[in-house]
Amino acid sequence: MKKLAIIHTTPVTIEPLKELAKNIVGECEIINLVDDSILPQLEKNGGDIEDVAERWGSYAKVAEQLGAECILNACSSIGELVRITQPKISTPIVRIDDAMAEYAVNASTKIGVAATLETTLKPTLELLKQKAAEKQKTVEFEPILVASAYQKLLANDKEGHDADLAVALCDLAKKVDIVVLAQASMARVVSTFAPDEQKQFVTSPELGMEAVKRTLLK
Repeated sequence: MKKLAIIHTTPVTIEPLKELAKNIVGECEIINLVDDSILPQLEKNGGDIEDVAERWGSYAKVAEQLGAECILNACSSIGELVRITQPKISTPIVRIDDAMAEYAVNASTKIGVAATLETTLKPTLELLKQKAAEKQKTVEFEPILVASAYQKLLANDKEGHDADLAVALCDLAKKVDIVVLAQASMARVVSTFAPDEQKQFVTSPELGMEAVKRTLLK
């Protein structure tokens, strides 16, 4: 049986990714490693991932020692740690938002990027720009930060969070060809839109897990 390790920065992603792995990858053993102190630390230090690089790298090494045949970095805020850590271990690491960025850049020349956290918006935008540069493709980006939605979520106002986000996403969609959701949690809001409207939005979990499947089959 294949063995997949998933490194999380919040327990919220454990069950959804476990279910996704079951549906996309099939039968496999999953090791979940969780450190929910990383995102609060990045908020305080302005998103400096160097502060957490050594710690995250140690989790990747533990995953390798446990026999994982693939490691999934489940957090877009620290996606760049994959590039830093991969040379230090032999187990392949998949960045959850890499396939999403690839898809978006291939599909459009005018991309909206939405997030409620600055620490997630910046790395997602940088990844998209990197993909466009690699393809030597001119792409226009329209980033938005819906900070009010995050503040309402902190205050346990989920309805307020969803309402603010829905308005911002609909407004952004009118200006671009495709909208990248920097945080997978936003997909819940998009699921309330009309089916035709939903097609304009792309999120990372499904595409990321497809990449995991391809890696495990190599």
